[in-house]
Amino acid sequence: MKFKRQRRDMLAVNLTPLIDIVFLLLIFFMVSTSFTDLSELVVNLPEAEGETVEPDKGLDIIISADGSMFLNGTPFPADAENLRAIIIEKTGSRRDIPLSIVADGDTRHAMVVMSMDTVSQLGFKRLSISTQRPAAGE
Repeated sequence: MKFKRQRRDMLAVNLTPLIDIVFLLLIFFMVSTSFTDLSELVVNLPEAEGETVEPDKGLDIIISADGSMFLNGTPFPADAENLRAIIIEKTGSRRDIPLSIVADGDTRHAMVVMSMDTVSQLGFKRLSISTQRPAAGE
């Protein structure tokens, strides 16, 4: 009796499931990764104690307790677009001019942050916030 030999196929590893898993992992990590856009605002806070130093000639953004804003004593509408426009008008293309934010203690925090953000977006690096020396009895 003559039996036919059974053909043996070459053993091979099927890569299709492995590639599917790798792509699924790649998609999972791409979707689950949180992309954060961090912006940094560098602010030089003056010391509350110490000698008083005459500031450089620059621009003073003054914010009163009721929210009205002034640039070197000139009033303007209190919003980011007007602040941006008046700063560009006063400084032109110069970004090395020192800016100081002088805000009343009762000013809304949002007004100060809006001013700092606008100045930072314009590219000014020399920003300070004015403070006053504490009273002797406090």
